[in-house]
Amino acid sequence: MELRTMRKSLLPLTVSLALLGGLTGCQQEEAKQEEKEYAIPVETASVARGDITSFYSTTATLEAPEEAKVVTRIAGMIEYLPVEEGMKVKKGDLLAVIDADRQQYSLDAKIAEVSIIEQELDRLKKISNKNFVSAEQIAKLEYNLQAAKAQRDLAALQVEESRVLSPIDGTIAVRYVKQGNMAKEFDPLFHIVNQEELHGIVHLPEKQLQSLKQGQTADIYTSRDPNRAYAASVLRISPVVDASSGTFKVTLSVPNSSRELKAGMFTRVELKYDTHEDVITVPYQAVINQDNRQALYVVSEGNAERREVELGYRNGDTVEIRSGLEAGEQLVIRGQQNLKDQSLVEIINPQGMAAVATPVVANSAGNQ
Repeated sequence: MELRTMRKSLLPLTVSLALLGGLTGCQQEEAKQEEKEYAIPVETASVARGDITSFYSTTATLEAPEEAKVVTRIAGMIEYLPVEEGMKVKKGDLLAVIDADRQQYSLDAKIAEVSIIEQELDRLKKISNKNFVSAEQIAKLEYNLQAAKAQRDLAALQVEESRVLSPIDGTIAVRYVKQGNMAKEFDPLFHIVNQEELHGIVHLPEKQLQSLKQGQTADIYTSRDPNRAYAASVLRISPVVDASSGTFKVTLSVPNSSRELKAGMFTRVELKYDTHEDVITVPYQAVINQDNRQALYVVSEGNAERREVELGYRNGDTVEIRSGLEAGEQLVIRGQQNLKDQSLVEIINPQGMAAVATPVVANSAGNQ
């Protein structure tokens, strides 16, 4: 009797638990169904092959390897000044004329002195009776003649130096004097630079020494046009490392026939080390780091497929994929942070394109 009563009391409880369990199961099925039906919007691009280069990025100030500071060799007033800043000159062109009247008078006196000594020496040598002329007297006159000729030549040089000539081909960068100014000996007159070829001086860490060789190429970028690369090459590599800084000096040769680059410019330098050709390259933004592993998502049959990949060289916003990805696959380049493996996705590309985008190709320089 008691057992029958207990069964009757447990019957409503069992029915309630069964109904509750069924309701919970239905809710879970609805949640799963809703989750499956929700598609995450993503943007994709077709994976392509390209070339990518490893480089070392640093900075350099451009210098003119051929330049000259022209100074006056004599004191005097600037009588004539035919050149101005910015003018191109050739070696030997006239830059200035300095008043050389004093030097000319001195030259005339030295010429006369040489003439007098030569005449006297010639007269003594013509004397037939050698008893009237001593050998010592003739030797002294010959010595005086040599000294007088040296003084004459020095005076002629000073007159010649009154005409200031350009020592190199180049451009007048600075003119320090004006016509009518008084110039003292060794005063600066002009600064001339030849900018057909410039040098970029860089100092690299000693660990980069084994990666460099003469003739290695580089790209130069200026703040005036950060996206334009100017070609350069390694001209000289210092054989010693500076103990205080742990760096060594590298001189780059920068052709500049257009003269767009100027001496003194501060530039960014990318020294190219190695190039991998015809490799898989993708936008670096597509790579995600999960659990210290690099991964990408590709779209296959409407679902996102997670791929662990091995990265190679990096070039700015482009990176090489060494393994884990094939050319032609649809790579998720936006929206991948919201994905997990086998997530349902909806491809939304610019300009209404479904699953096709511009191939990802690396530029001509890259980081390791």
